[in-house]
Amino acid sequence: MEKIYLTKEGFSKLKKEHEHLINVKRKEVAARIARAREYGDINENSEYDTARDEQSFIEGRILELEDILRNAQSIDSSQKSSTVQIGSKVKVGVDEEEDEFVIVSSVEADPMQGKISDESPVGKALIGSKVGDIVTVASTIKATYKILEIN
Repeated sequence: MEKIYLTKEGFSKLKKEHEHLINVKRKEVAARIARAREYGDINENSEYDTARDEQSFIEGRILELEDILRNAQSIDSSQKSSTVQIGSKVKVGVDEEEDEFVIVSSVEADPMQGKISDESPVGKALIGSKVGDIVTVASTIKATYKILEIN
């Protein structure tokens, strides 16, 4: 697996989620399974099935997080750069309005929070750009972004 670049905040968030799943959720679901077994026949026990499904999800997520964290490289987004890169906070002008994004890896992406993936059409187009550059992105619609500021 190739390196996954994470902001310090993103790395910390994933590490906390991993610890929570191992130290809290895993124990909670094990207790639910044990209680469900007490109800008798597990072949027709919906509580048992639900708990086992949740256990399967949790164990899968733990493995996924371990893989991500093992291959993660934390980036220092506090260092200012003259070009857009992962971790950059970018202010752009688009259609007579201003918008602001933080460029992150696909693992951290959360468009509702203004965090866009470096693999998204907009993120991919902005990477490597400098203040004053004009970037055109053609995905479902065509948009032109002018880089106003990079932090």
